[in-house]
Amino acid sequence: MPTPQPDSAARRSSAGIDPRGPRFGAGITAVLLLIDVFLGLSGLTTAALVLLAVVTLLFAWGAFAGVRRHPYGWVFARFVRPRLAPPTELEDALPPTFAQGVGFVIALLGVVLQLLIPTGPVPVILVVAAALAFVAAFLNSAFGYCLGCQIYLLLVRTGIVHPARTAEG
Repeated sequence: MPTPQPDSAARRSSAGIDPRGPRFGAGITAVLLLIDVFLGLSGLTTAALVLLAVVTLLFAWGAFAGVRRHPYGWVFARFVRPRLAPPTELEDALPPTFAQGVGFVIALLGVVLQLLIPTGPVPVILVVAAALAFVAAFLNSAFGYCLGCQIYLLLVRTGIVHPARTAEG
């Protein structure tokens, strides 16, 4: 009797990714989001909205295409990783891909709500969304603590999310 093969998502995630890749991307994202918060607080609402929309699209790319196919993942694999020592361990790509989805939802809510409910000289909704996403990106890039990954693992433990059924990068 043939041995059952894991589905394609489980097969792709078994190879693992270099954990420094998502941290690299989180660093770039944190800088962009910090600039976005500054623009929003400075009253440059249109510029802040455009930048948050760009970040939202980047989160969508990571969430739907996967962290391996994300532009930051490509830059890391092509230009940064060859200059580093091999990673001591690899990690599953599913949690960082899920984390991109969490970032996408937060940033998308900021963009949509800002468009629907524009507020005075300081775009409160946009700034709050960018600040929340910044905190998560900063924690990942500076300390290697991925909030979205922790949410993913909690959902897996509770049985709400099943790893083999989740899209993978």
